[in-house]
Amino acid sequence: MKNVLSTGDVIVFVIYFCIVAAYGYWIYQRKKKSSTDTKDFFLAEGSLTWWAIGASLIASNISAEQFIGMSGDGYFVGIAVAAYEWIAAVALIIIAVWFIPVYLKNRIYTMPQFLKTRYNETVALIMAVFWLFLYVFVNLTSILYLGALAINGLLGGEYLHVVMIALSIFAVIITLGGMKVIGYTDVIQVGVLIIGGLATTYMALALVSEHAGLGRNALAGFNALLRDAPDHFHMILAKPDASSSQEYINKYLVLPGILMYAAGQWIVNLNYWGCNQYITQRALGADLKTARHGILFAGLLKMMMPVIVMLPGIAAYVLQKNGALPGLANKDGAYAAILGFLPNGLKGLSIAALTAAIVASLAGKANSISTIFTLDIYHRYINKEAPEKQLVWTGRIVVIVAMVLAICFTWKDLLGIGGAGGFTFIQKYTGFISPGVFAMFLLGMFWKRTTGAAAVAGIITGFSLCVFFNQFAPAVLGHETFFYTAYPNGKGGYEIPFLICMGLAFMFTMIVMVLLSLAGPKVNPRAFALDKEMFKVSPSAMVMIVVTLLILSALYIRFW
Repeated sequence: MKNVLSTGDVIVFVIYFCIVAAYGYWIYQRKKKSSTDTKDFFLAEGSLTWWAIGASLIASNISAEQFIGMSGDGYFVGIAVAAYEWIAAVALIIIAVWFIPVYLKNRIYTMPQFLKTRYNETVALIMAVFWLFLYVFVNLTSILYLGALAINGLLGGEYLHVVMIALSIFAVIITLGGMKVIGYTDVIQVGVLIIGGLATTYMALALVSEHAGLGRNALAGFNALLRDAPDHFHMILAKPDASSSQEYINKYLVLPGILMYAAGQWIVNLNYWGCNQYITQRALGADLKTARHGILFAGLLKMMMPVIVMLPGIAAYVLQKNGALPGLANKDGAYAAILGFLPNGLKGLSIAALTAAIVASLAGKANSISTIFTLDIYHRYINKEAPEKQLVWTGRIVVIVAMVLAICFTWKDLLGIGGAGGFTFIQKYTGFISPGVFAMFLLGMFWKRTTGAAAVAGIITGFSLCVFFNQFAPAVLGHETFFYTAYPNGKGGYEIPFLICMGLAFMFTMIVMVLLSLAGPKVNPRAFALDKEMFKVSPSAMVMIVVTLLILSALYIRFW
């Protein structure tokens, strides 16, 4: 397995870089006159088409955590990890039909603004600080670290910090142009991502076929995966019993079978896609029809993502099982190990796809950090009279500061991202605040009685219960209760699957918020006005919804 790039690989990568840079500069020049307008810089208000919104959503979502982390979980667990992508497609339907109309009708531009409008400034400020810490110290750092680690592996393993800085600079350059530049360059990024990703998957399957003595045939390679790793092709893992190995229990702790569909899986996806500045920002500047079609288009694209980011991980598992990947040290190295086998030129395309995913996510995350800090903290509490130009420049400075902080914390992996496993690290630590946040948004949108006091209690309750169930419940309440089963984690302790922890925290948070709200007025004065017309779906949108659900049903029937 060679990890040195050829001249052809370098040429392909440089062409990709030049195309993205030139297109981004062209977009920036076209909108230069409005580059000092905050709504244009942070939201690209009214200028993104539905296909640009959909492509940008996917480009910003698919990053190192999927290419490296989800591929690693594909290697370890199998197709069950695709639930994060396929259930996301359903979540996007829910967001497009019910959530986005509420945001757009009430002219919501940031998530803290939603909380201030619906509840009060205290809730908005608490969550603005929460989101800033989460985006900088969990999302931005993990994307940068995992991405740099993967690309460095393909360059021989000696350039981690150089790659880290290069990715950061590329992302900062794009981010400084504003959301319009991010949105339209993401169209190219997602194109490169899909083409390069599919090429990598094709070659991975061809390698499996070749090592099985079936020639270089991708379809034969897929059938070989089904034959050699049947345990990796079940969407629903069975509950462990007394005879289960520790390895199987560890898999179940990551993806706890049918129970995760009744608990955390929905909270993860609905919170991520519907209550997340990083994601919703792309649609908040558009009209309802454009935003809705863009989100549904993203849902359709989501369906193919496991083919790109998960199958190579399963292929790596089968290749190692058959002695073809003896140097693979851990699951997060699975994708890079596959890339090492690619021929000249194609390796460069695949690295371009990986880079596109990383840079798009870094740029989108940095823009969201900048938006929340500038509009919800700086403009509201530090300098209320700041002119538009100053706000834009403040946002640009925040982008640079956030990226420098990310570099500092990933330089020696101070947060232990590599040890936790990339995808699990992000999902678990995001999950600590997801139940409280989602409960607060859900009740705030659709129950007029919800109060500000209940929202504050929801934040505290959701976070506290997530920490309790994740860290302390087995020792305090026992390993087996009416609500959960804790399993040995192989480290001398017992652990509740974190998706189950999220579901429990969400359930009790909802109960607390409802009880507190019942003590208030029957209709909160800050409640949103809703009407049925907001939620009517056009025939074209309905077609996209039906197609998505039919594909999803077929996949679950086949791989249940």
